[in-house]
Amino acid sequence: MRLRKELWFGFSLMALIIAGTAVMLLSADKLGTGHLGLMMLALVVVAIMLGFPTAFTLMGMGMIFTWLAYERDTTKTLTLMVQSAFKVMGNDVLISIPLFVFMGYLVERANLIDKLFKSLHLALARVPGSLAVATLFTCAVFATATGIVGAVVTLMGLLALPQMLKGGYDIKVSAGAITAGGCLGILIPPSVMLIVYGATAGVSVVQLYAGAFFPGIMLAGLYVIYVIVLAKIKPSLMPPLSAEQRFVPLPPALDRISQSVSRLALPGLLRGGAEAPAERPYLRKQLLVALLPLLLFAFFSLISWHLNTRPVPAQESTPPAAEVTEPGGVSEPGNTAEKSASPTGLAEPPSSGGLAEPPSSGGLAEPPGAKGGLSEPPGASGGLQEPPGTSGGLSEPPGAARAATAATTGGVQEPPGAGGVQEPPSAGSATPTNAPATAQADTTVAQERSPATRGFWIGLGVGALALVGFYALLTFQRLEIFKMLLTSFFPLLVLILSVLGSIVMGLATPTEAAAVGAFGGFLLAAVYGVIAKRTGARAPIFLTWLLLWSPALGAIVWFVLQAEGIVAAEVPNLLGAVGAIGVAIWCVLAYRQARLESEVKESVLLTAKTSAMVCWLFVGSAIFSAAFALLGGQELVEKWVMSMNLSKTEFLILSQLIIFILGWPLEWTEIIVIFMPIFIPLLDNFGVDPLFFGLLVALNLQTAFLSPPVAMAAFYLKGVSPPHVTLNQIFAGMLPFMGIQIIAIVMLYVFPQIGLWLPQVLYGR
Repeated sequence: MRLRKELWFGFSLMALIIAGTAVMLLSADKLGTGHLGLMMLALVVVAIMLGFPTAFTLMGMGMIFTWLAYERDTTKTLTLMVQSAFKVMGNDVLISIPLFVFMGYLVERANLIDKLFKSLHLALARVPGSLAVATLFTCAVFATATGIVGAVVTLMGLLALPQMLKGGYDIKVSAGAITAGGCLGILIPPSVMLIVYGATAGVSVVQLYAGAFFPGIMLAGLYVIYVIVLAKIKPSLMPPLSAEQRFVPLPPALDRISQSVSRLALPGLLRGGAEAPAERPYLRKQLLVALLPLLLFAFFSLISWHLNTRPVPAQESTPPAAEVTEPGGVSEPGNTAEKSASPTGLAEPPSSGGLAEPPSSGGLAEPPGAKGGLSEPPGASGGLQEPPGTSGGLSEPPGAARAATAATTGGVQEPPGAGGVQEPPSAGSATPTNAPATAQADTTVAQERSPATRGFWIGLGVGALALVGFYALLTFQRLEIFKMLLTSFFPLLVLILSVLGSIVMGLATPTEAAAVGAFGGFLLAAVYGVIAKRTGARAPIFLTWLLLWSPALGAIVWFVLQAEGIVAAEVPNLLGAVGAIGVAIWCVLAYRQARLESEVKESVLLTAKTSAMVCWLFVGSAIFSAAFALLGGQELVEKWVMSMNLSKTEFLILSQLIIFILGWPLEWTEIIVIFMPIFIPLLDNFGVDPLFFGLLVALNLQTAFLSPPVAMAAFYLKGVSPPHVTLNQIFAGMLPFMGIQIIAIVMLYVFPQIGLWLPQVLYGR
């Protein structure tokens, strides 16, 4: 029997692991339980390479070796297993995994990817290597929205690979662009891999999302730059599109106006009504579409101006205060001069400074004039009396400048400079009669808008110039491409930004944002289901949906206006309840009208499978990690690493090299749940931030999908590619993109602010 090269490689790697484990055990002076832990790790890797299920392999090996570590005590072993499983299931972050996965499967089944690829490749028609660039853009957007590598690579293999091969593109370049672009979904947020790493390493998923945003964009940008440069250097690998492939057919009315009035869309639509009066209603709709960028620019400019010039609230205005001795408004009194210089905040009775007893001969003594025991203040004859100098009622202590006023008016007064809680002093000796006037003046000043900053005007000018350039280049053909992007690219972009924005800006937790994303995926699937499956009148359906949504939209707008201070009243409970009921009715109605039975059923089934796999992986990882630590394997690894006297840079290079090699036989899930619990405890010894380490690992694990022999992206693509496309050609096409991934890892290490700047700005890391 003749074995394939992949099998030879796998068996050779397993033989090396077994041989290395045997040498380690035989060369040890004294075998301890730590060596059993390392042997367990080696056996787990070999068993996974042989094809055993990862989760159950981890659980089985963990329980067997835990039983050995507990000296064959079955009760303790089962207790550890139950506690590990309960700890995993009690992790709130894991709730977001099924919601994000459900969002991905729904978006995948909304049939958006066909329109998305077609519109992007027409929009980028004049860019060198336009089909490959459009493939990378489509993969990046779609993989970000779904986070499912296999689905993206499979769909792009069915859609983009035939078109690239038909256009004369090289097989290797085509396969590399599809597989590398499809793997971006595990790096660019919202990513399930980052959730798994965060739950394993104890790092905030929100900060991981913020940190991974720019490295993901950087990696996608490096892919695009490589493809464009390669197309420029070797045009034979990626021939430019012909005029026929770039041609965009126009509707008859727009075709007539483009020939008789103007090729540019905006002047043609403005003057086209006079040339064709019968087409005015249609032209008005097209003009509205063409003016959408202008309307959006005006809307966001007003929002930016409002935020940029928003008045400072009255409570934020700080009146001029005297010098405060201690921070926080609590001042330590000293002598009379100190009290007059710092009359604000809470003050103690006069003393020499700091905390001191009342004046006495020493020790714990009663106030002066007391004979012993509990007595009244000096000058009191007994009973509860008012302080000296008052005729009755409540008044301030004597000795202040306003003592006479206090004695005359009575009632509750502010102390004139003694202890107690005081208002901040104003300029001069303010009296109670002019205090309201001062507060009113502060409020009046606070309500005045501040002038817009220079950055606002610069941004406004740049945006206006870009808008002018857009309309100067907007022909009727480009208007048709813009309309295609409106129905494919921008809905996905809004969904992604709403999910990411709510997480990164702190408006929602990852679980809440995942729920919003899942609901947004259902909304997209419903809208495109009606468009694709309903051949009759669609306007009544969408009008009914709008009526059902109107109370919820009204409540959202009211809430935003109330948060900005434009509306004083809170959102009525009745409006919120009616909005929730309307959205619930819409869900049932949209499910039937959009005919989403098969899509929702398949998505729920696949989500249940994926979520169960991830959760069982976490349970297996928890049991395995507990067994590894119980046997002392973690301590043995730590001693071995520390004995090498590595610097921080050397440790990072060694760890990333190990992860890179592990990506050949293992998938990213196995690497994270098995080896991250081993690496994470070592980070403190070298002063490595777990967030930064996680970003390096996330970039490195891109190679796990591209490195043979277990390059899952290659097998996904091979399953849908034509017969003449071989697996070796796909592997060869992925190698340059693996090199780009290594360059991205080096860039992130040399310039760590690529990943750490956004978390520092948003969360003050």
